[in-house]
This record gives sequence, C-alpha cells and structure tokens, in this order.
Amino acid sequence: QGLALSKTTTIALVVPGSNISMASQIINGLLDVAKIYKYNIMLHTVSEGISQMEDVIDNIIKSRADGVVIFNDKLNRDELHTLNSYQIPIVVIGNKISDEMIGSIYIDYENLAYEVTTKYLDKGIDNIALIEDRKNPSYIRQLLRGIKRAYKERGKEFNQYIQIAKEYRSSYLYLKEYFKEHKHDMILTYRDSQAMAVLNTAKEQGISVPEEMEIICVYDSKHNSMARPQISAFKIPDYDLGAVAMRVMTKMLHDENEIIDKEIELSYIYTARKTTK
Repeated sequence: QGLALSKTTTIALVVPGSNISMASQIINGLLDVAKIYKYNIMLHTVSEGISQMEDVIDNIIKSRADGVVIFNDKLNRDELHTLNSYQIPIVVIGNKISDEMIGSIYIDYENLAYEVTTKYLDKGIDNIALIEDRKNPSYIRQLLRGIKRAYKERGKEFNQYIQIAKEYRSSYLYLKEYFKEHKHDMILTYRDSQAMAVLNTAKEQGISVPEEMEIICVYDSKHNSMARPQISAFKIPDYDLGAVAMRVMTKMLHDENEIIDKEIELSYIYTARKTTK
C-alpha cells in the first residue's frame, strides 16, 4: 500500500470493451483535457466477469495511478471503496454518485424518459414500449424508472418492457418474431442499432413508421440520419462528458481545499426526424 500511495502523472480510464465505439468521443474529450494538464491516460477495457474486474483494480493500484475515470457502471460500491482505501480519486461517467473521493458526470436519463413519456401520455397515447439493451443495463434502468414514474403519476402501470430472450444473438432476430404478434404506438430504444432493428422489422411486418408506430432513439449517432426514414433521437454531449470528467479529476487532485461540485449534470437536445409525427 505504501508503494501504491506514491504519485505518478497517470490517470486510469476504465471502459467496457463492448461499448468502446460508443465511448470514443468521451475518450477524445478526456484526452484533450489530459494533454493540457500533462497527464498520461492508461486505458483498461473490461468485459463481463468479476475476476477480470478484480484484475483491473489490481493493475490500477500497482500502476500507482493518480486517479481513475470509470465509464458507466463498471465498478460496484465495494470495488469503488477498495480504490478509495488507497486514496485514489474516482470520477464516474454516466451515473450520479458522489463521496469524499468520488465525483460523477452524468445525463439524467430518468428525466429524459419521463419527459418523453409524459408528452405521449398527455396526448392520450399509452401503448409505449422500451427495448432492453444488455450492453447498457444501467442506462436502461434509469429510462425504465422515468417511464414508470410518468405512468404512475397518471394512475397507470407500465408493463411494456421488451426483454430480448437470451437465446437470440441480436435484437433484430428477436424483434422479427415479436412484431408478428405485437404493435406499439411508440417505441423507445437506447442505441441506434436497436432503433434500426425496430424500424426494419416493423417494415417487414407491414407496420408503417411513423403513421402506425413511432420510434425514438435515446443515444443519437450519424447512423440515425442515414436510416430511411431518419430516426428521431437525442444528442448526448459525449465529448463534453469526457472533457468535464477530466477537469473534475484535476480539481480533485490539485485543489484540495476548494469545494468542488462533484455531481455535474449535462443536458441533452432532442432532434425530431422522420420516425415521429
């Protein structure tokens, strides 16, 4: 532990291997700010599995990193406390969480889903569905909470969470079967690939978008505007998530006496395209 407490100029960045492409702009933002403050970034990618996470923590401690930036929900509370015991500051990107040595930069996905759902419920449209995303369980949980809250406030219960059966390797294959028997007024997805899977399988079953079914994707990308019809989505400031995370980290490392806002919420912008009326 004595060795681990000596300082370097290295920040460890932990990102999920399955989401590395979605994390690219976040990494760019973080790297640009790291260069200004002359920090090196050590990248750790993790897949599912507790043993691998323990190895990552072990490597971070041995490398004597000054701080750790964690993308999404890759560390649980116990793992965060293990790093904290070595006096290593942590910034979490994606989830609202803070402690003496922990800060977070996040998007309020619960509120995003609440606002979208409220808009539709107020128009009398309540046949709304949310698609499961196994790669982003934390964000899906937040979206689900927001939808359920909007329903509950109107004396309704939300029960149209579409879980992708485990035996299906892709959302597309599952939805191809699902839309033979089901149809919704509006479907919310997190990723662009799932929005496209909904769009394509709905078309194959003769469901007209947006006339019979609307689609909204939470995490916008260039692919959404390439689809036909173009997919309505939210612009998430991913570059800023990385840049602000690194700025918070430098403040935690250098401004010990300064009171730092350790929970910073960034905003999203809705872009209406052709999959909504």
